[in-house]
Amino acid sequence: MRKILLSTLLVACAVNMSACSTLRGAAIGGAGGAGVAAATGKSVEKGAAVGGVGGAVVGTVVD
Repeated sequence: MRKILLSTLLVACAVNMSACSTLRGAAIGGAGGAGVAAATGKSVEKGAAVGGVGGAVVGTVVD
């Protein structure tokens, strides 16, 4: 459930940014994923990885 919520949050944050590129989306997603993982007591590395991948995909699609 938390993974779905985290993914939805990252996608919503990335979509709100206009003119996202792949690298910018990955950086924003990675930072957001790490922050959410740290706040929830989960693995920061995994959170950053999931957020980075999600951000890169959204950045590519939106741009």
